This record gives sequence, C-alpha cells and structure tokens, in this order.
Amino acid sequence: MDIEKLISEMTLEEKASLLSGDDFWHTKAVERLGIPRTMLSDGPHGLRKQDQGGDHLGVNDSIKAVCFPAASATAASFDREVLRKIGEGIGDACQHEDLSVILGPAVNIKRSPVCGRNFEYFSEDPYLAGELAAALIQGVQSRNIGTCIKHFAANSQEHRRMSSDSVVDERTLREIYFPAFETAVKKAKPWTVMCSYNRLNGEFASQHHWLLTEVLRNEWGFDGYVVSDWGAVSDRVKGVAAGLDLEMPGSGRTNDIRIVNAVKDGKLDEKNVDESVRRILAIIDRYESNRRPDTPWDMEAQHDLARELAAECMVLLKNEDGVLPISSAEKVAVIGKFAAAARYQGGGSSHINSFKVESLLDALEGNENIIYAQGYDTVNEEPDEIMITQAVAAAAKADKAVIVAGLPDSFESEGYDRTHMRMPNCQNELIRRVAQANPNTIVILYNGSPIEMPWINEVKGVIEAYLGGQAVGGATKAVLWGDVNPSGRLPETFPVHLEDNPSYLTYGGEGNTAVYSEGVFVGYRYYDKKKVNVLFPFGYGLSYTAFTYSNLTVSAPSIKDTDTLTVTVDVTNTGEIAGKEVIQLYVQPPVCGVFRPVRELKGVEKISLAPGETKRVAFTLEKRAFAYWNQDLHDWFVPTGAYTIEIGRSSRDIELTRTVEVTGTVSAPTEPLTVNTIFMDLQKYPKAMEALKPLFGKAMGAISNSEEKSGFEENASEESAAAKEAISEEMGDAMMRYMPLRGIVSFSGGFVSYDQLQEIIDKLNQE
Repeated sequence: MDIEKLISEMTLEEKASLLSGDDFWHTKAVERLGIPRTMLSDGPHGLRKQDQGGDHLGVNDSIKAVCFPAASATAASFDREVLRKIGEGIGDACQHEDLSVILGPAVNIKRSPVCGRNFEYFSEDPYLAGELAAALIQGVQSRNIGTCIKHFAANSQEHRRMSSDSVVDERTLREIYFPAFETAVKKAKPWTVMCSYNRLNGEFASQHHWLLTEVLRNEWGFDGYVVSDWGAVSDRVKGVAAGLDLEMPGSGRTNDIRIVNAVKDGKLDEKNVDESVRRILAIIDRYESNRRPDTPWDMEAQHDLARELAAECMVLLKNEDGVLPISSAEKVAVIGKFAAAARYQGGGSSHINSFKVESLLDALEGNENIIYAQGYDTVNEEPDEIMITQAVAAAAKADKAVIVAGLPDSFESEGYDRTHMRMPNCQNELIRRVAQANPNTIVILYNGSPIEMPWINEVKGVIEAYLGGQAVGGATKAVLWGDVNPSGRLPETFPVHLEDNPSYLTYGGEGNTAVYSEGVFVGYRYYDKKKVNVLFPFGYGLSYTAFTYSNLTVSAPSIKDTDTLTVTVDVTNTGEIAGKEVIQLYVQPPVCGVFRPVRELKGVEKISLAPGETKRVAFTLEKRAFAYWNQDLHDWFVPTGAYTIEIGRSSRDIELTRTVEVTGTVSAPTEPLTVNTIFMDLQKYPKAMEALKPLFGKAMGAISNSEEKSGFEENASEESAAAKEAISEEMGDAMMRYMPLRGIVSFSGGFVSYDQLQEIIDKLNQE
C-alpha cells in the first residue's frame, strides 16, 4: 500500500470518513481507492467477536471462543511467559476470524479494591502491570495482530466514568498511572492505544493534546493510531487536533462532516487530518499484508492451555497444618454452587461466549471419594438454612471440606463500582458453619478483586483463584490435589477493611470531580509507609515446598545514576517437591526531603526448581529504579544517597538487603533566595552560607549579649543549670533552623540592616 499516494488522491471527505467507524466494530473502507475496512474486537483475555447486533457491554452473544484467565488472575502468576502464551493463543484466534486489532490489554492501576472493572486490570503496582502488559502484547503481535492497550489514562473507577474528571498531580501520573502504558509502548510497541472516557485535570482524554501527543507520541515514541473508547468523544474537531485518530463506533457521518467543515473554515489544519489518516492506513496495511485467515484455531488445545495457565495463577494464602494438598485416599466434601457452576470471568465488554466450561465437579467426575452439597445460591444473598444444614452434614462425614466461594456476577462488572468488599452473607455463614463441623476446611475463592475474610482464622486452607477462565475447575483440582504446586502471588494488597484503603475518603469523587488525594501512596506504597495491618500483603503467596535465598550481590558498591546496576541472588528449593518461586526485588530510597514510599517493586523473576536445586537469578537496574518524578524539573530525578536493594517474598517479607551509594548527576532546580528563606534550606546553598556568614556572626553576637544580660542561670543549682543549658541549646538550634533570613535583622539589635541583607541576596541570585 502506497500510503502517501493514497492520501494525495483522497478527497477531504474521504479522509474525514476514515477517522470514524463504519459501524460498531469496523473501520470504513474507501472502495474507490481499494482501501478495505477492517475489524476491531473486544478482548483482552479471549475473543469477543460480534458479527451482528454489536454492543460494548457484552449484552448480545458473540461467537463461541476460548476464555483464558482474566487479568486479575494472570497478574497473580507474576510470570511474563504466562501472558505471552495467552497472547499467542488470542492472536491465532484473531487471524482465524479475520480481526485486525484486539482491544486489550487493560492496564489501569487498581486504586481501590471496589473498582467494578478491577478483574480486567493487572495490579496496584505500575512496574508489574507494565511488564505483564508488554508480554501479552508481544504474544498477540507475534501473530501479526494488533493490540489496543487501554484505557489511557487515570481511569480507575466506573462511577461516572464518562463524565468524571480525574484530578491527579504530575508526579502521581508519572510514577503510578503512566508507567504501565509507558513500559508497554516502549517495550512491546502496541499497534493502537485506546483513550479513556474520563477527563484528566479538566480535559477529556479524547481531546487531551498533552496526553495523546506530547506524552504518548513525542516522549514515548508511540507510532500507531489512537482510538476512542466506545462513545468517549466529546469535541471531535478538538480531538483530531489533539491526536485522537479513530472515533468508535461510527457517528453516522455527523462528526465526519464537522471535521470537513472545520478544515474548510480554517479551524482545523488539514495536516492533522492527513496525519491521522496516515496512522490508520499504516495499521490497516500492516494487518492486510500479514493476513492469515487459514490460521488454525484449535479450541480444545487452547482449553487445555487455559487450564494449565489458570493453575499457574492460583495463590495459596493459607495452609495451616499442611492441610493441602489433598491425598487421593481422603474423603472430601465439595461445597458451593461455584463448584458446579464456576464463576470464571467478569461482566461487560470482556465477557467471552465460552465454547465449553469446566467446573471443579466436572474435573472430579468419577471420583468416589467426593460428596457434593450446594450450600448457597447466587440469587439470594441471605443464608438458606436447608442448604447450609445439608452442607454441614456432608462436611461432618468427610476427612476434609472444600468450599468454593467468591463473588457473584452481579457484584463486579464493567459499568459500576462495588460499594463494599464483603462476600454474600450466605457464603460467609456457610464457611463458618462448615468449619465448625470439619476442622480441615479449605476455601477456594473465585472473585476478581479483594474481599473481606471474617472467617480467616476459622479455616485451615485458603486459595485465591481469582477469575481463572473457562478451565478453572480443572486447574482448581490440580492445585488442591497437588498435581500442580501453587506459585501465584498477590498482585494487590488485601486490606482487612475497605476503610483501610488509601483512596477510601475520596474514591468515586464529589459530583464529576475525583481527586486522587493519596498521590503516589497507592496500594502497598501506602500500607507499608503507614504500617497498616493488612489481611495479605502485596506479593504474598505460599507453596507446597520451601525456598531459601542467599548470596545477594551487587555489581558495584557505588554508582552514578547514569550507570546500570546488576543484582544477583541464589535461590534454593529446600523442600521435597518441585516448585516455582517468584523473586521480588524492591528498592528502598534514602530520606531526601521528598515523600517517597518505603519501597517500590523494581524487578520480578519467576523460576522453577527441583528439590535441592539452586539457581542464580539476575536483575538489571537503571536510573528509573532509583528515581522519582521531580515536578520542578519535569523529569526523573535521583537524589544522591544510600539506596537499599531488597529481595523479598512480599512487600512485607524482605529476606536479604544490600546498600548501594547512588550519585545523582542532575541537580534539582532551586528556589531563588529571599528574605523568607529559612536557615535549614539555606544549607543547600554553600556559596550563600559563606556570603552571609559575617551577618550571622553579628546577629549571634547580639543574641549572646542579650542572653548574658538576662541572667538565665543566676541562682540556679549546678544540675538545673546544666539541664537548662541543654534545653536552651536544643531550642536555640531548632529556632535557628526554622528562622527566616529576615530574622538576622530582627534579632541583631541594629547590627544588620534590611538593605544589607537584601543587597547580598540579590547578588547571590544573580550569580
């Protein structure tokens, strides 16, 4: 496709037509010039292709497809390879179904546990979200299918999502809400990016020039097209100028006409239109040049893959007295409606029409040691005494009881947020009663985001399975009976109560204004700084075996921020069975006068170890691992100081540490000196300290003379005089630290004039 030739031959009307959809899922064709229409479709953990009756909330049926584990689950794998394999499977399905772009992954940060779409997002941590998103994108695009990373940016709530204004300071955007997008764009180069519904600091994302052009394209080098979330466009003309290329779905030519008229009236430069057309045609050409409609789509093989990967994602939260794994000889009561009809995905635009679903009971079919009781219903939230009585009776007859619980479909979905973190009352009551009847009770959880666990001390085992896709039942069986050693880790903190969450006071916003008042202290960054008791910390997860860490080394004891640092550590499986361990590297910054988290995740590796085996794991850290976003510099800044490299099992369980001196090579901008600069801040200016020293001497001499005349220690005992002297010295030091420079004038008794002070300050500021 000769894109420049096509653009030169197109009319303005034809160009404008390419900037909006032909219908709900397709781009427009220009038949006169041989430009085909192409199809985009929902993802991100499977293919939701609708040929007829398109909608964006999963209301109408789509074609039969394979539902892989949702992002809430795959993030718990902490494994790039899991995401890559899912991407490859989705890419094959898209080629088979003649789709050019799959809408995903979704990488918005989990600001609060109650966001209705959290099941579709990866993590509260931007490093983890970015690494996993990049892996999924690389997997899909290895099949020459485009991805559409979403929703850019600061889309962390469903409440008022199409009108809400996310008010976020620049540092918080750069450190928390941008990095997952930035990592994916730079590392994996997604073909497209989807802008979010919300406003960002007053401007809709769909017409936000700084967001779509200055940051996304100019800074990060994104070279694909930007598509609106479905129905996110406010001012289409302003959007074109800002860098929004494709409006979806089509507007019935209404906005096409507005674009044409704006160009003719001189309100929009046609070069902006040409650039959007150029980007859209480049993606169409990339797909058309690599179409493979004969690509096989083996759904049965993908179902088996979905089962394998779901098991990799499960997190063992509790295993008291080694209640797990279950042995084949044990009689087990399997309880819960979700054991028979698994909840394995969320609601809304990512809802897959699975070609088959495998529940735990399906996977256990033919096992004579299994007793089943439903225990609860998902329609009525209140306990059903008959169901609970039957479940208790089954549990009393068994060696162990397995309760499959979680959140019903109605509790979490795209379009609305949760109002609490509780499971239905019927399930909580069931768990309590069964645990009383059988001391070896294990709870399996199918949910997309954190829940409260009021019964946590009454059960012996807990497995967080999240929303594990259509084969979650087989995966659950494999972990319960020990065919798979669980190796998942929590990609988000589980607070004890919703009220403990840092966003609790302002989440959802007031009217259309949502202020991100917690700043960079999101998730474990807040809980660890505040030392808040949590149910389970970020990165937490147990195993059926044991691992030890040793021999932590760094490539140099001191580096400049322009250098790279290599960190290595030995990991040994000291248990009796094979297993996988997630090694987490955190960096703890020095105290530097800026509010920073206690530690931040900067490296993750997952390895497989046989019993007794040791492997050496290496990490490479660059400037960003030590930096924070300096809002005066509008850039990343590394304060000079001692940074602690931490290797841990979670953010609350650090095993090994090493200290590295890092020297920053960029100076932070300094405020001009004024008469109101306090002495403590003046110490940052050695030249100023030297120039002002004569004035200090005059002022301090006057103060000393005044103290001597006051007879401070007259008639005091020797002991009390010493005490008063110590207090006086400490108080004097404090007073001097916080005293403005103008205090030299006030306390010098006329020895220093205001004009003298101002003259020196003016001279220093000019140097």
